[in-house]
Amino acid sequence: MDIFQKCYNFTAAREVMALGLYPYFHPLSSGQDTGVVIDGRPMIMIGSNNYLGLTSHPEVKEAAIKAVEKYGSGCSGSRFLNGTLDLHVELEEKLAKFVRKEAALVFSTGFQTNLGTISALVSKHDYVVTDRADHASIFDACRLSFGDTMKYKHNDMEDLERVLSGLEEEAGKLIVIDGVFSMEGDLANLPEIVKVGQKYGARIMVDDAHGIGVMGTNGRGTAEHFGVEDKIDLIMGTFSKSFASLGGFIAGEEAIIHYLKHISRELIFSASMPPSAVAATLKALEIIQREPQRRKRLWEITDRMHQEYRNLGFDIGTTETPVIPIIVGEDLQTFKFWRELFDQGIFANPIISPAVPKGKALIRTSYTATHTDQQMDKVLKVFACVGKKLRVLAS
Repeated sequence: MDIFQKCYNFTAAREVMALGLYPYFHPLSSGQDTGVVIDGRPMIMIGSNNYLGLTSHPEVKEAAIKAVEKYGSGCSGSRFLNGTLDLHVELEEKLAKFVRKEAALVFSTGFQTNLGTISALVSKHDYVVTDRADHASIFDACRLSFGDTMKYKHNDMEDLERVLSGLEEEAGKLIVIDGVFSMEGDLANLPEIVKVGQKYGARIMVDDAHGIGVMGTNGRGTAEHFGVEDKIDLIMGTFSKSFASLGGFIAGEEAIIHYLKHISRELIFSASMPPSAVAATLKALEIIQREPQRRKRLWEITDRMHQEYRNLGFDIGTTETPVIPIIVGEDLQTFKFWRELFDQGIFANPIISPAVPKGKALIRTSYTATHTDQQMDKVLKVFACVGKKLRVLAS
């Protein structure tokens, strides 16, 4: 068998292309903002994770430009050897202080952060326990580790306890959960997870990629939102969302971070974050702390859209965040829904199985603090029209 045969046999995407419904890899010819240009057409963007609207903030852009002027375009090496800048160290110190942990470590991407943390910590005879709706990077990290992976039903605390109660008492255990689930928009039940985890001697790591900057009074994330910051052992976050940049971090006890710095293959054998990305993240962190009004505006928009979609009759599941799924059902119908939105100037994201359970395909919408009321009015008008046309809503 030719190893490439699987590639030649892969026809699913081309079949959707032939129907004119292919939704992926559309190039933007503008900056990532609430309004974008795609295929030469202006569109309202409700498919971005730019929650606080900082990708176009003049101070963030200026910080990135100045970093390139001072440090150049890249670091030409890993953090372990020649690739650590004073900017990296400054960012780690400020992130640790922000999330109230002893130390932090930055990686080149959020995906690498999970790979490099989980695979380094979970050894043979250890267990990593995950929610079935966790991000793909968590599951890939589990595969790279030498421990055993145990999954529990999404946000089902009884099933979590069932899983933990069946593990050897003396074994090492790490519970890894998303703080905000990126497709459904709902929250991990951190208070109960902490309670059950402590009962069985498990450590807890929260992937708060979609929570940092958004959740909590001060934007410190889902743990702050629930008041359990001191009960969470490791906080992971990414810079490609609220921080308007690229990269990721893990924060926790100094001894744990020290271990990861010397053991994590994903850190040691990857080039470090480029200066522009580090500087942009530093400036974004500063703005997140000094401009809470951005978070306030984001939640005003979020609360409105939750209510309006429900009033229209859409099924938005159990979301509690600016990630609002519009559940359509079947994959092909979801692609049709996406195409109708696209043709009417709205860019959102179609999510199909296996990213969500079969029969639960959805349009993933997400909102930004800088969206205007006029933009939201148009979005709602178009969704109502498309929902009725495709019979997702009662006419």
